[in-house]
Amino acid sequence: MANNEIEYLLINSTNEFLVEYNTLDENSRYKVTKFSGSTGDVLVAPDFVYLFVDGRYHIQADNEVNHNVVNVVKLTANQNQTDEIIKKIPQGKLLGIFSKKNSKQRIDKFAKHCQIKLFDDDPLDMEVLEDINADDIFLPAELTGQTTDDKIKEITKNLNENEYIYITDLDEVSYIFNCRNFSRNYSSKIIAKALISQTDAKLFKKSEMKNLEEFLKSTSATIYYDKKTINGYDFNIIKDKSKPLEKNIVQEMKSQKNQNELKHLAQAFQKSDAALTKTRDYIKSADKISEYDIAEFLEGQFKNQGAKCLSFKSIVARNANSALAHYSKSSKDEIIKDGDLVLIDCGAYFEGGLATDMTRVFVKGEPTELHKKIYTHVLRAFLLAFNYVQSCGKSEITGFEIDDAVHKYFDSQKLDGFVFNHGLGHGIGVNVHEYPPKLSTHEISKVQIKNGMCFSIEPGLYKESCFSVRLENSCYFENGKIISFSNMCFEEKLIDYAMLTDIEKQQLAKFKVK
Repeated sequence: MANNEIEYLLINSTNEFLVEYNTLDENSRYKVTKFSGSTGDVLVAPDFVYLFVDGRYHIQADNEVNHNVVNVVKLTANQNQTDEIIKKIPQGKLLGIFSKKNSKQRIDKFAKHCQIKLFDDDPLDMEVLEDINADDIFLPAELTGQTTDDKIKEITKNLNENEYIYITDLDEVSYIFNCRNFSRNYSSKIIAKALISQTDAKLFKKSEMKNLEEFLKSTSATIYYDKKTINGYDFNIIKDKSKPLEKNIVQEMKSQKNQNELKHLAQAFQKSDAALTKTRDYIKSADKISEYDIAEFLEGQFKNQGAKCLSFKSIVARNANSALAHYSKSSKDEIIKDGDLVLIDCGAYFEGGLATDMTRVFVKGEPTELHKKIYTHVLRAFLLAFNYVQSCGKSEITGFEIDDAVHKYFDSQKLDGFVFNHGLGHGIGVNVHEYPPKLSTHEISKVQIKNGMCFSIEPGLYKESCFSVRLENSCYFENGKIISFSNMCFEEKLIDYAMLTDIEKQQLAKFKVK
């Protein structure tokens, strides 16, 4: 920083493809802070290192960083990370940004507030030498429901001659080309970028990025891009011949699953239900087992059901550990005892490469009255969200409205210090977190949920040093109804039926309770 005469530097958790679940080897923010969560960036300032984390990671960040060096900035549900970073930088100061690790949209936002100095390369990056595309596979149409040619025709129908759409988002590239790779943990995506025209579809894999740059520099074609997904480095290559997309048609197509994709997801969730049910039985019957033992058993059950890999690192959290929304240690030292709660958040990829995601809370032995109270509040919140469309009588609905209803419910209850500090849900697809849709307090959640959109509903209540309950079903929207993919049982011992209304009891009867 001193050599480059900058006082402020942005350090990211992402890689050059702007992926959310980046490996720690590629995560510069982790190397600086030792915070291992999936999201959250760092601002190096003259006086301190600031780490920005959302509600899922408040406790985890406090536990992992050196507070003599790192100041944890804990974002609330309605705060935007970039906006809060900007507040730490005095107007007009010079900010260093790694161009490959930030979107064009984000860089523009910083540039409105301060001076920007872009760096092509992050000095903390490690070179990846292996052929990471060696295991790419193409999916049959029976799983995808649409051929690549059909998708490209839809994407390019409004393009003129000598015009390309530049696709840099890995989920979108994997979707368009019906291609997956299960060789890396917690991902089904291929590592590639694409240029698509009416007459040509060029797929550039990781080893071909230099060829891609040469083509981009030499072509006279107009290149359309999405400023939310293209990084600053790629934009600088095409900026003299580029036009921003008014809307991302690939994102829209990908979000609305067709009948073949919905059928595959339904089958994948049946298998996920079976894996988690076996794990529930294991917890109840086995003695002296640890969080680690449960996580290993669960992964084995997913593999027995035919999973290619997990869709994210399973969360197995006992008692107070469950208050860390994305706790990921699964410790060998945390032994499950009678009266303990165990939260499990898990998912997997099967042959179609679409993610499953589900969360349940189990009890070893008998629960306390507080366990039952908090569990039942979360169950009521889930039922409220799941049945919200029918109960409000609307034909159109947004994730913002559903999330708002759940927050209002929790705000109206006496919750003994337990809080709900994250969004209600997220889209699912090639990535376990997909957009659209989104169920949260953010403006981006004010988007209509359309037929075929798949998403989680996952209310939770958390209390530091105590425990938490989160209940998550992944669902899809069809003809004015929310339909659950999962029918994994709710834990009957944890339900206080006296807290449920007659309508809620009828709603709960549609799910397995055991």
